[in-house]
Amino acid sequence: MSENAALETSSIVASTDVDSEIWQTVVIGGGPAGLAAAIAAYDAGATRVLVVEREKELGGILNQCVHNGFGLRRFNEELTGPEYAGRYIDELNKRAIAVALEATCLEIANEPQNAEAPLVARVVSPTLGFKQIRAKTIILSTGCRERTRGAIGTPGDRPSGVFTAGAAQKYVNREGERIGDRVVILGSGDIGLIMARRLTLEGAKVLAVVELMPYSNGLTRNIVQCLEDFDIPLYLSHTVTKVVGKRRLEKIVVAKVDENRALIPGSEIEFECDALLLSVGLIPENEVARTAGVELDPKTRGPVVAQNRETEIPGVFSCGNALHVHDLVDFVSEEAAEAGKAAADRALGRTSSGKIVQVRNGNRVNYVVPQRVDLGSAPDEIPFFLRVSNVFRDKRLVVSDGSGRVLKEIKRLRVAPAEMERVVLPREKFEGVDELVVSLED
Repeated sequence: MSENAALETSSIVASTDVDSEIWQTVVIGGGPAGLAAAIAAYDAGATRVLVVEREKELGGILNQCVHNGFGLRRFNEELTGPEYAGRYIDELNKRAIAVALEATCLEIANEPQNAEAPLVARVVSPTLGFKQIRAKTIILSTGCRERTRGAIGTPGDRPSGVFTAGAAQKYVNREGERIGDRVVILGSGDIGLIMARRLTLEGAKVLAVVELMPYSNGLTRNIVQCLEDFDIPLYLSHTVTKVVGKRRLEKIVVAKVDENRALIPGSEIEFECDALLLSVGLIPENEVARTAGVELDPKTRGPVVAQNRETEIPGVFSCGNALHVHDLVDFVSEEAAEAGKAAADRALGRTSSGKIVQVRNGNRVNYVVPQRVDLGSAPDEIPFFLRVSNVFRDKRLVVSDGSGRVLKEIKRLRVAPAEMERVVLPREKFEGVDELVVSLED
Protein backbone atom coordinates (compact mmCIF):
# COMPACT_ATOMS: atom_id res chain seq x y z
CA MET A 1 0.00 0.00 0.00
CA SER A 2 1.40 3.37 -0.93
CA GLU A 3 1.89 5.86 1.91
CA ASN A 4 -0.99 8.08 0.77
CA ALA A 5 -3.28 5.36 -0.60
CA ALA A 6 -6.38 6.51 1.26
CA LEU A 7 -5.83 10.14 0.32
CA GLU A 8 -5.27 9.26 -3.33
CA THR A 9 -8.63 7.53 -3.39
CA SER A 10 -10.39 10.50 -1.79
CA SER A 11 -9.26 12.78 -4.62
CA ILE A 12 -12.08 11.29 -6.72
CA VAL A 13 -14.56 13.02 -4.41
CA ALA A 14 -12.59 16.27 -4.28
CA SER A 15 -13.29 16.83 -7.99
CA THR A 16 -16.90 15.62 -7.87
CA ASP A 17 -20.04 17.37 -6.71
CA VAL A 18 -21.25 14.44 -4.65
CA ASP A 19 -24.82 15.68 -4.35
CA SER A 20 -25.26 16.34 -8.07
CA GLU A 21 -25.64 12.69 -9.04
CA ILE A 22 -27.37 9.57 -7.84
CA TRP A 23 -25.09 6.98 -6.27
CA GLN A 24 -25.96 3.33 -6.65
CA THR A 25 -24.43 2.48 -3.28
CA VAL A 26 -23.24 4.73 -0.45
CA VAL A 27 -21.25 3.00 2.29
CA ILE A 28 -21.24 4.73 5.68
CA GLY A 29 -17.96 3.81 7.39
CA GLY A 30 -14.58 3.00 5.88
CA GLY A 31 -13.37 0.31 8.29
CA PRO A 32 -12.98 -3.39 7.42
CA ALA A 33 -16.71 -3.85 6.84
CA GLY A 34 -17.09 -0.74 4.71
CA LEU A 35 -14.07 -1.55 2.58
CA ALA A 36 -15.22 -5.11 1.87
CA ALA A 37 -18.79 -3.97 1.18
CA ALA A 38 -17.73 -1.23 -1.24
CA ILE A 39 -15.44 -3.56 -3.18
CA ALA A 40 -18.09 -6.27 -3.41
CA ALA A 41 -20.75 -3.78 -4.54
CA TYR A 42 -18.48 -2.46 -7.27
CA ASP A 43 -17.51 -5.95 -8.43
CA ALA A 44 -21.20 -6.87 -8.57
CA GLY A 45 -21.86 -4.09 -11.07
CA ALA A 46 -22.55 -0.98 -9.00
CA THR A 47 -20.10 1.36 -10.69
CA ARG A 48 -21.13 4.48 -8.74
CA VAL A 49 -20.05 3.66 -5.19
CA LEU A 50 -19.18 6.21 -2.50
CA VAL A 51 -17.54 5.49 0.88
CA VAL A 52 -18.16 8.08 3.61
CA GLU A 53 -15.57 7.93 6.42
CA ARG A 54 -15.43 10.34 9.36
CA GLU A 55 -11.71 9.82 10.09
CA LYS A 56 -8.77 11.16 8.11
CA GLU A 57 -7.92 7.75 6.67
CA LEU A 58 -9.54 4.45 5.79
CA GLY A 59 -9.10 1.28 7.84
CA GLY A 60 -11.11 1.99 10.96
CA ILE A 61 -10.10 0.35 14.23
CA LEU A 62 -7.60 -1.89 12.41
CA ASN A 63 -5.16 1.01 12.15
CA GLN A 64 -4.44 0.83 15.88
CA CYS A 65 -4.42 -2.99 16.14
CA VAL A 66 -0.71 -3.59 15.59
CA HIS A 67 -0.82 -7.17 16.91
CA ASN A 68 -1.02 -10.09 14.49
CA GLY A 69 -3.71 -12.74 14.16
CA PHE A 70 -5.78 -11.10 11.42
CA GLY A 71 -6.45 -12.68 8.03
CA LEU A 72 -5.99 -16.38 8.80
CA ARG A 73 -9.34 -17.21 7.23
CA ARG A 74 -9.43 -14.55 4.51
CA PHE A 75 -5.77 -14.57 3.34
CA ASN A 76 -4.43 -17.82 4.87
CA GLU A 77 -1.71 -15.91 6.67
CA GLU A 78 -1.22 -13.91 9.85
CA LEU A 79 -1.38 -10.16 9.40
CA THR A 80 -1.42 -7.16 11.70
CA GLY A 81 -4.46 -4.91 11.67
CA PRO A 82 -2.86 -2.22 9.47
CA GLU A 83 -1.63 -4.91 7.06
CA TYR A 84 -5.13 -6.38 6.80
CA ALA A 85 -6.65 -2.95 6.18
CA GLY A 86 -3.90 -2.22 3.66
CA ARG A 87 -4.83 -5.24 1.57
CA TYR A 88 -8.38 -3.92 1.23
CA ILE A 89 -7.34 -0.31 0.63
CA ASP A 90 -5.07 -1.48 -2.18
CA GLU A 91 -8.00 -3.36 -3.71
CA LEU A 92 -10.25 -0.34 -3.31
CA ASN A 93 -7.73 1.84 -5.13
CA LYS A 94 -7.82 -0.51 -8.12
CA ARG A 95 -11.47 0.40 -8.61
CA ALA A 96 -13.22 3.69 -9.37
CA ILE A 97 -14.73 3.86 -5.89
CA ALA A 98 -15.12 7.36 -4.49
CA VAL A 99 -14.14 8.10 -0.88
CA ALA A 100 -15.02 11.12 1.25
CA LEU A 101 -12.71 11.36 4.27
CA GLU A 102 -13.39 13.48 7.36
CA ALA A 103 -17.04 13.26 6.37
CA THR A 104 -19.66 12.48 9.00
CA CYS A 105 -23.10 11.13 8.18
CA LEU A 106 -25.60 12.90 10.43
CA GLU A 107 -28.73 11.09 9.36
CA ILE A 108 -30.43 9.08 6.66
CA ALA A 109 -33.77 10.05 5.20
CA ASN A 110 -36.07 7.55 3.54
CA GLU A 111 -38.12 9.07 0.71
CA PRO A 112 -39.92 6.13 -0.96
CA GLN A 113 -41.85 8.53 -3.21
CA ASN A 114 -38.58 9.17 -5.06
CA ALA A 115 -38.40 5.90 -6.98
CA GLU A 116 -35.05 6.66 -8.63
CA ALA A 117 -33.17 7.42 -5.40
CA PRO A 118 -35.31 6.83 -2.29
CA LEU A 119 -32.49 7.30 0.24
CA VAL A 120 -30.68 10.48 1.29
CA ALA A 121 -27.50 10.56 3.40
CA ARG A 122 -26.99 13.94 5.03
CA VAL A 123 -23.25 14.42 5.40
CA VAL A 124 -21.08 17.21 6.78
CA SER A 125 -17.39 17.68 5.99
CA PRO A 126 -14.81 20.50 6.34
CA THR A 127 -13.95 20.08 2.65
CA LEU A 128 -17.34 19.22 1.16
CA GLY A 129 -19.52 21.27 3.49
CA PHE A 130 -23.06 20.03 4.08
CA LYS A 131 -24.26 17.61 1.41
CA GLN A 132 -27.45 15.70 0.82
CA ILE A 133 -26.27 12.62 -1.03
CA ARG A 134 -28.91 10.67 -2.92
CA ALA A 135 -28.55 6.91 -3.21
CA LYS A 136 -30.37 3.86 -4.42
CA THR A 137 -28.89 1.82 -1.56
CA ILE A 138 -27.00 2.56 1.64
CA ILE A 139 -24.79 0.18 3.62
CA LEU A 140 -24.32 0.92 7.32
CA SER A 141 -20.84 -0.21 8.39
CA THR A 142 -20.37 2.19 11.29
CA GLY A 143 -18.66 -0.26 13.64
CA CYS A 144 -19.08 -0.16 17.40
CA ARG A 145 -18.03 1.86 20.42
CA GLU A 146 -16.79 0.94 23.88
CA ARG A 147 -18.82 1.07 27.05
CA THR A 148 -17.41 3.72 29.38
CA ARG A 149 -17.07 4.08 33.14
CA GLY A 150 -20.31 6.04 33.22
CA ALA A 151 -22.12 3.19 31.51
CA ILE A 152 -21.16 0.69 34.22
CA GLY A 153 -21.39 3.08 37.17
CA THR A 154 -18.01 2.44 38.80
CA PRO A 155 -18.00 4.39 42.11
CA GLY A 156 -15.21 6.55 43.51
CA ASP A 157 -13.12 9.54 42.57
CA ARG A 158 -12.71 10.92 39.06
CA PRO A 159 -8.93 11.14 38.59
CA SER A 160 -6.99 10.93 35.35
CA GLY A 161 -5.62 7.52 34.48
CA VAL A 162 -8.92 5.76 33.73
CA PHE A 163 -9.16 4.73 30.07
CA THR A 164 -11.25 2.52 27.87
CA ALA A 165 -9.04 -0.26 26.52
CA GLY A 166 -9.47 0.99 22.95
CA ALA A 167 -8.47 4.53 23.87
CA ALA A 168 -5.39 3.20 25.63
CA GLN A 169 -4.60 1.12 22.56
CA LYS A 170 -4.72 4.24 20.39
CA TYR A 171 -2.49 6.22 22.77
CA VAL A 172 0.12 3.45 22.93
CA ASN A 173 0.07 2.10 19.38
CA ARG A 174 -0.56 5.24 17.35
CA GLU A 175 0.55 8.13 19.54
CA GLY A 176 3.51 6.43 21.23
CA GLU A 177 2.33 7.53 24.67
CA ARG A 178 2.96 5.73 27.97
CA ILE A 179 -0.36 5.58 29.85
CA GLY A 180 0.94 4.24 33.17
CA ASP A 181 3.46 2.08 35.01
CA ARG A 182 1.17 -0.05 37.19
CA VAL A 183 -2.02 -1.08 35.45
CA VAL A 184 -5.22 -2.95 36.30
CA ILE A 185 -7.68 -3.99 33.59
CA LEU A 186 -11.40 -4.35 34.32
CA GLY A 187 -13.08 -6.77 31.94
CA SER A 188 -11.59 -9.64 29.99
CA GLY A 189 -12.77 -8.70 26.52
CA ASP A 190 -10.30 -9.31 23.71
CA ILE A 191 -9.10 -5.69 23.52
CA GLY A 192 -8.36 -5.71 27.25
CA LEU A 193 -6.48 -9.00 27.04
CA ILE A 194 -4.43 -7.82 24.09
CA MET A 195 -3.61 -4.58 25.88
CA ALA A 196 -2.45 -6.54 28.93
CA ARG A 197 0.22 -8.12 26.75
CA ARG A 198 0.98 -4.91 24.87
CA LEU A 199 1.52 -2.87 28.04
CA THR A 200 3.73 -5.60 29.48
CA LEU A 201 5.88 -5.51 26.38
CA GLU A 202 6.07 -1.71 26.74
CA GLY A 203 7.52 -2.11 30.24
CA ALA A 204 4.43 -1.55 32.39
CA LYS A 205 3.43 -3.91 35.19
CA VAL A 206 -0.06 -5.31 34.65
CA LEU A 207 -1.16 -6.23 38.15
CA ALA A 208 -4.39 -8.02 37.29
CA VAL A 209 -7.27 -8.51 34.89
CA VAL A 210 -10.57 -8.36 36.79
CA GLU A 211 -13.74 -9.95 35.36
CA LEU A 212 -17.27 -9.66 36.76
CA MET A 213 -18.48 -12.88 35.15
CA PRO A 214 -17.37 -16.38 36.25
CA TYR A 215 -15.83 -16.84 32.80
CA SER A 216 -13.64 -14.75 30.53
CA ASN A 217 -15.22 -12.70 27.75
CA GLY A 218 -12.22 -13.09 25.46
CA LEU A 219 -11.12 -15.73 23.01
CA THR A 220 -9.28 -18.68 24.55
CA ARG A 221 -6.20 -17.99 22.44
CA ASN A 222 -6.00 -14.46 23.86
CA ILE A 223 -6.29 -15.70 27.45
CA VAL A 224 -3.37 -18.07 26.83
CA GLN A 225 -1.16 -15.75 24.77
CA CYS A 226 -1.86 -12.49 26.60
CA LEU A 227 -2.30 -13.53 30.23
CA GLU A 228 -0.97 -17.01 30.94
CA ASP A 229 2.19 -16.54 28.86
CA PHE A 230 3.00 -13.39 30.88
CA ASP A 231 1.87 -14.65 34.31
CA ILE A 232 -0.83 -11.98 34.57
CA PRO A 233 -3.51 -13.07 37.07
CA LEU A 234 -7.17 -13.22 36.05
CA TYR A 235 -9.68 -12.60 38.83
CA LEU A 236 -13.02 -14.09 37.78
CA SER A 237 -16.24 -13.10 39.60
CA HIS A 238 -14.60 -9.85 40.74
CA THR A 239 -15.25 -6.19 40.01
CA VAL A 240 -13.91 -2.74 40.85
CA THR A 241 -15.80 -1.22 43.78
CA LYS A 242 -13.85 1.99 44.30
CA VAL A 243 -11.53 4.33 42.41
CA VAL A 244 -9.17 6.40 44.54
CA GLY A 245 -7.11 9.42 43.48
CA LYS A 246 -7.10 13.21 43.57
CA ARG A 247 -5.49 14.31 40.32
CA ARG A 248 -4.06 10.98 39.16
CA LEU A 249 -5.30 7.48 39.93
CA GLU A 250 -3.64 6.15 43.08
CA LYS A 251 -5.37 2.86 43.78
CA ILE A 252 -8.49 0.81 43.17
CA VAL A 253 -10.46 -1.58 45.36
CA VAL A 254 -11.63 -4.88 43.95
CA ALA A 255 -14.17 -7.23 45.54
CA LYS A 256 -15.56 -10.66 44.77
CA VAL A 257 -19.19 -11.17 43.72
CA ASP A 258 -21.51 -14.13 44.23
CA GLU A 259 -23.59 -15.95 41.60
CA ASN A 260 -26.09 -13.07 41.68
CA ARG A 261 -23.28 -10.51 41.16
CA ALA A 262 -23.75 -9.16 44.68
CA LEU A 263 -20.60 -8.02 46.47
CA ILE A 264 -19.19 -10.40 49.07
CA PRO A 265 -18.22 -8.46 52.23
CA GLY A 266 -14.66 -8.95 53.38
CA SER A 267 -13.37 -9.99 49.94
CA GLU A 268 -11.85 -6.62 49.07
CA ILE A 269 -8.38 -6.40 47.49
CA GLU A 270 -6.49 -3.12 47.02
CA PHE A 271 -4.21 -2.46 44.06
CA GLU A 272 -1.91 0.54 44.01
CA CYS A 273 -1.91 1.60 40.38
CA ASP A 274 -1.77 4.66 38.14
CA ALA A 275 -3.88 3.35 35.25
CA LEU A 276 -7.19 1.49 35.01
CA LEU A 277 -8.33 0.15 31.65
CA LEU A 278 -11.98 -0.67 31.01
CA SER A 279 -12.68 -3.56 28.65
CA VAL A 280 -16.34 -3.92 29.54
CA GLY A 281 -18.08 -4.48 26.26
CA LEU A 282 -18.76 -3.05 22.82
CA ILE A 283 -21.97 -1.47 21.58
CA PRO A 284 -22.86 -1.39 17.86
CA GLU A 285 -22.87 2.20 16.61
CA ASN A 286 -26.38 2.72 15.24
CA GLU A 287 -27.34 6.34 15.84
CA VAL A 288 -27.49 6.89 12.08
CA ALA A 289 -29.58 3.73 11.65
CA ARG A 290 -32.11 5.10 14.13
CA THR A 291 -32.53 8.29 12.11
CA ALA A 292 -33.63 6.12 9.18
CA GLY A 293 -36.16 4.27 11.33
CA VAL A 294 -34.29 0.97 11.16
CA GLU A 295 -35.61 -1.65 13.59
CA LEU A 296 -32.94 -2.69 16.12
CA ASP A 297 -32.63 -6.05 17.86
CA PRO A 298 -32.56 -5.46 21.67
CA LYS A 299 -30.11 -8.36 22.07
CA THR A 300 -27.53 -7.44 19.43
CA ARG A 301 -28.27 -3.68 19.53
CA GLY A 302 -27.85 -3.86 15.77
CA PRO A 303 -30.42 -3.83 12.97
CA VAL A 304 -32.81 -6.67 12.29
CA VAL A 305 -31.77 -8.07 8.91
CA ALA A 306 -32.42 -10.77 6.35
CA GLN A 307 -29.77 -13.21 5.17
CA ASN A 308 -28.45 -10.65 2.67
CA ARG A 309 -28.08 -8.11 5.53
CA GLU A 310 -30.90 -5.90 4.28
CA THR A 311 -32.95 -4.22 6.97
CA GLU A 312 -36.72 -3.87 6.84
CA ILE A 313 -36.22 -0.58 4.99
CA PRO A 314 -35.67 -1.53 1.34
CA GLY A 315 -32.21 -0.52 0.19
CA VAL A 316 -30.71 -0.05 3.65
CA PHE A 317 -28.18 -2.72 4.64
CA SER A 318 -26.04 -3.30 7.73
CA CYS A 319 -22.88 -5.33 8.26
CA GLY A 320 -19.85 -5.78 10.48
CA ASN A 321 -19.78 -4.69 14.11
CA ALA A 322 -22.60 -2.25 13.50
CA LEU A 323 -24.81 -5.30 13.00
CA HIS A 324 -23.42 -7.46 15.80
CA VAL A 325 -20.05 -7.66 17.52
CA HIS A 326 -17.77 -10.17 15.79
CA ASP A 327 -14.80 -12.15 17.07
CA LEU A 328 -12.81 -12.18 13.83
CA VAL A 329 -12.35 -9.47 11.24
CA ASP A 330 -12.37 -12.24 8.61
CA PHE A 331 -16.04 -12.86 9.38
CA VAL A 332 -16.68 -9.11 9.21
CA SER A 333 -15.24 -8.98 5.69
CA GLU A 334 -17.15 -12.07 4.61
CA GLU A 335 -20.44 -10.71 5.89
CA ALA A 336 -19.82 -7.24 4.45
CA ALA A 337 -19.09 -8.70 1.02
CA GLU A 338 -22.51 -10.36 1.07
CA ALA A 339 -24.11 -7.04 2.00
CA GLY A 340 -22.21 -5.25 -0.76
CA LYS A 341 -23.29 -7.71 -3.42
CA ALA A 342 -26.89 -7.58 -2.22
CA ALA A 343 -26.86 -3.77 -2.27
CA ALA A 344 -25.62 -3.81 -5.85
CA ASP A 345 -28.34 -6.28 -6.80
CA ARG A 346 -30.95 -3.99 -5.24
CA ALA A 347 -29.54 -0.90 -6.98
CA LEU A 348 -29.50 -2.64 -10.35
CA GLY A 349 -33.00 -4.11 -10.01
CA ARG A 350 -31.86 -7.70 -9.64
CA THR A 351 -33.63 -8.35 -6.32
CA SER A 352 -36.49 -10.81 -5.98
CA SER A 353 -38.59 -11.47 -2.89
CA GLY A 354 -40.32 -14.61 -1.73
CA LYS A 355 -41.55 -16.33 1.38
CA ILE A 356 -40.17 -14.90 4.64
CA VAL A 357 -39.02 -17.32 7.35
CA GLN A 358 -38.61 -15.74 10.79
CA VAL A 359 -35.57 -16.76 12.85
CA ARG A 360 -35.43 -16.58 16.64
CA ASN A 361 -33.14 -17.64 19.43
CA GLY A 362 -34.24 -20.51 21.65
CA ASN A 363 -32.98 -22.19 24.80
CA ARG A 364 -29.56 -20.95 26.04
CA VAL A 365 -28.97 -18.78 22.96
CA ASN A 366 -28.70 -15.00 23.37
CA TYR A 367 -29.21 -14.00 19.75
CA VAL A 368 -29.15 -15.20 16.15
CA VAL A 369 -28.24 -13.23 13.02
CA PRO A 370 -29.89 -13.01 10.52
CA GLN A 371 -33.32 -12.68 12.11
CA ARG A 372 -35.21 -13.63 8.97
CA VAL A 373 -34.67 -15.39 5.64
CA ASP A 374 -36.15 -14.26 2.34
CA LEU A 375 -36.38 -17.42 0.27
CA GLY A 376 -36.78 -15.38 -2.91
CA SER A 377 -33.14 -14.26 -2.74
CA ALA A 378 -31.61 -16.90 -0.47
CA PRO A 379 -28.43 -18.70 -1.62
CA ASP A 380 -28.00 -22.47 -1.58
CA GLU A 381 -26.44 -22.32 1.90
CA ILE A 382 -27.34 -19.81 4.60
CA PRO A 383 -24.97 -19.19 7.54
CA PHE A 384 -26.32 -18.15 10.94
CA PHE A 385 -24.23 -16.49 13.65
CA LEU A 386 -25.12 -16.79 17.31
CA ARG A 387 -23.88 -16.42 20.86
CA VAL A 388 -24.84 -18.62 23.79
CA SER A 389 -25.89 -17.32 27.20
CA ASN A 390 -23.22 -19.01 29.36
CA VAL A 391 -20.34 -21.47 29.30
CA PHE A 392 -21.64 -24.98 28.57
CA ARG A 393 -20.05 -28.35 27.89
CA ASP A 394 -21.22 -31.40 25.94
CA LYS A 395 -24.24 -29.76 24.32
CA ARG A 396 -25.92 -29.76 20.90
CA LEU A 397 -26.60 -26.74 18.71
CA VAL A 398 -30.05 -27.50 17.32
CA VAL A 399 -31.86 -25.81 14.45
CA SER A 400 -35.56 -26.70 14.36
CA ASP A 401 -38.75 -25.43 12.80
CA GLY A 402 -41.55 -23.87 14.81
CA SER A 403 -43.13 -27.26 15.50
CA GLY A 404 -39.95 -28.68 17.03
CA ARG A 405 -38.84 -30.75 14.02
CA VAL A 406 -35.03 -30.87 14.02
CA LEU A 407 -33.47 -29.64 10.78
CA LYS A 408 -29.85 -29.78 11.88
CA GLU A 409 -27.82 -30.45 15.01
CA ILE A 410 -24.14 -30.11 15.80
CA LYS A 411 -22.34 -31.50 18.85
CA ARG A 412 -20.24 -29.01 20.81
CA LEU A 413 -17.77 -30.05 23.51
CA ARG A 414 -17.64 -26.49 24.82
CA VAL A 415 -19.40 -23.23 23.99
CA ALA A 416 -19.01 -19.79 25.58
CA PRO A 417 -20.53 -16.32 25.11
CA ALA A 418 -17.15 -14.92 24.10
CA GLU A 419 -16.89 -17.15 21.03
CA MET A 420 -19.37 -16.65 18.22
CA GLU A 421 -20.87 -19.83 16.80
CA ARG A 422 -21.64 -20.37 13.13
CA VAL A 423 -24.23 -22.79 11.75
CA VAL A 424 -24.86 -23.28 8.03
CA LEU A 425 -28.24 -24.56 6.83
CA PRO A 426 -28.95 -25.69 3.24
CA ARG A 427 -31.74 -23.79 1.52
CA GLU A 428 -33.63 -27.02 0.88
CA LYS A 429 -34.21 -27.36 4.63
CA PHE A 430 -36.56 -24.36 4.53
CA GLU A 431 -39.25 -26.11 2.51
CA GLY A 432 -42.52 -25.92 4.43
CA VAL A 433 -40.92 -23.94 7.26
CA ASP A 434 -42.47 -20.73 8.62
CA GLU A 435 -40.20 -20.22 11.62
CA LEU A 436 -36.68 -21.26 12.53
CA VAL A 437 -35.47 -21.70 16.11
CA VAL A 438 -31.80 -22.03 17.09
CA SER A 439 -31.16 -23.44 20.56
CA LEU A 440 -28.57 -25.21 22.68
CA GLU A 441 -29.78 -28.53 24.03
CA ASP A 442 -28.48 -31.35 26.24
